[in-house]
Amino acid sequence: MRVLLGIIDAVIVLGIFASVLRALVIPRPAPAGFTGFVQRSVSRPFRFMADRLRGVEAKDRVLAPVAPVSIVITLLGWLLSFMLGYGLLEAAVSGLDVHDALYEAGSSLFTLGFASSHRAGLTAIDFCAAATGPIVVGLQIGYLPTLYSAHQSRETEVTLLQTRAGAPPWGPQSLARYAQVDLLDDIGDLFRGWERWCAVVSETHTTYPVLIHFRSPKADRNWLIALLAVLDAAALRLAFTPSQPQARTRLALRAGSTDPGRPSPDGVAHSLEYTAKGVNFLHGHGRGHRRADTHDHRGG
Repeated sequence: MRVLLGIIDAVIVLGIFASVLRALVIPRPAPAGFTGFVQRSVSRPFRFMADRLRGVEAKDRVLAPVAPVSIVITLLGWLLSFMLGYGLLEAAVSGLDVHDALYEAGSSLFTLGFASSHRAGLTAIDFCAAATGPIVVGLQIGYLPTLYSAHQSRETEVTLLQTRAGAPPWGPQSLARYAQVDLLDDIGDLFRGWERWCAVVSETHTTYPVLIHFRSPKADRNWLIALLAVLDAAALRLAFTPSQPQARTRLALRAGSTDPGRPSPDGVAHSLEYTAKGVNFLHGHGRGHRRADTHDHRGG
């Protein structure tokens, strides 16, 4: 029985190690697993509260902490899972009761060192646990600059779009503003920049799915709504001038409507959900009545 318990505990420890490696070390999309479960569990109560509030600003304030809380809860979940795995493994190896084994594993994992049985078999496990804690915490700390750099890169283009398409952005508004300053012939540069933006966001948000939960700095900005505005502008540009060369416009549409990164189903589900919420977000800001404003800009 103790052998079977030891095997199960070793599987728990190795499984959590695999989760840490997939989330923090391996730079490629991976099944959500433990981190996806934590992110879904954390986001549900926030979304439950946000859905019952009126006003974009109130919803945004409630949903803003989802990503940071998910990161903290994920780290705590990893550490507690390691403590449980190492503790039960020590209980299986030494015959200690579960309480004492968890006590010793926690002392080693958090490098406190106040509990030690001085047994050779347990000493090896204690050394592994003592190395695991700082490694996981260090990897998590090193992971944060990567996340915030990707978030900043995403939001830079969204912020620049505000002067071209308003806040929240609207595709016809961008065409109207470019026409107003006689720069419609240069709008291809906008589409080329957003083609690259789509590639970067696809890569970063499929590799680090928690980025999907990072919201824009202001309530009237949304990175998915910004993308939809650019795609609307590109589609209208193609419809209005079908006889002109439109290579950049078509490439931008292609980049924005396909997903070369093939994200996990969780990421796709969240993106679709946030897109649907973004449409409601536009209606909440009265974008359904902006056609007259666009006409005024063109005429003014």
